[in-house]
Amino acid sequence: MWPTLLTAFALMLLIEGLLPFIAPKVWRETFRRITELADGQIRFLGLSSIVVGEVLRQRQRREAGTV
Repeated sequence: MWPTLLTAFALMLLIEGLLPFIAPKVWRETFRRITELADGQIRFLGLSSIVVGEVLRQRQRREAGTV
């Protein structure tokens, strides 16, 4: 389990680092706009990420036959 979590964390860092590395001005503007969102909007974005992540995880587990 730990190697899988470490791999997932490494991939997250790689993906999260792409935009600031490739387009720092776009990243800064996007981050600025996010800070202006209301708490409810930020929570909705967080919940949406959780739901999409869980759907993808379940789909991957079904395809791998580990359900």
